[in-house]
Amino acid sequence: MRFILYNIRYGTGGNMNRFPLSGYIGRTGKHLEEIIHFLRELNPDVIGLIEVDAGSYRSGKFNQAQKIAESLGHYHTYKSKYAENHPLLTKVPILNKQGNAFVARDSISSEKFHYVTRGVKKLVIELELENVVFLLVHLALSYRTRQEQLREIKTIVRNIEKPCIVAGDFNVFQGKKELELFKDAAGLIEPDGEDAPTFPSWKPKHDLDFVLHTPQVRVNHIHVPQVLYSDHLPVVCDFEVE
Repeated sequence: MRFILYNIRYGTGGNMNRFPLSGYIGRTGKHLEEIIHFLRELNPDVIGLIEVDAGSYRSGKFNQAQKIAESLGHYHTYKSKYAENHPLLTKVPILNKQGNAFVARDSISSEKFHYVTRGVKKLVIELELENVVFLLVHLALSYRTRQEQLREIKTIVRNIEKPCIVAGDFNVFQGKKELELFKDAAGLIEPDGEDAPTFPSWKPKHDLDFVLHTPQVRVNHIHVPQVLYSDHLPVVCDFEVE
């Protein structure tokens, strides 16, 4: 199977010369079509999408995950990354359309939406397919909050009986050493292969986006394409379940 992890920055592009807030207030324009073409060429089985617009003015009132899925002939699941009972973020335009999503070639066996206790971005999407379960995360910018989020995610992983892949934008700006205790406690492995930074895409120096897995998953190849469709680079992971 081929899995792609991609923080698409709400489809607003990855040009370093653009206004810094353009990823939040800029319009999608042609950028989402570029992303769709890129993904179609890679022929993925599952895509984990971070920073998806579900229908604000920014995306022309359509759900970007749905459009990507329809363009590829796949299924999708989407959820806001903010807790549903948040008194502000669920009501503010643009913010209430920001979330994460999965796009999958095969029909989805089940989906669950977990919300960790700490942080603003609380969502963990659990996607179950026939032989494997995926968790998609987007962690906090604060180191202490990230560590508390990871402790809760560890418990989610431990309760999954199938082979599992945990992927997302972990925002580990202090380096991937931040993930060592989490990986050990959750029984996860970082695959061997190309160890490449993913942020910012135009001059990558931070390794923020990871694909981790349980021992029952065997990664055959992993690489980071150098493309400028977002401020993050995507991670492409080819794997099989033992």
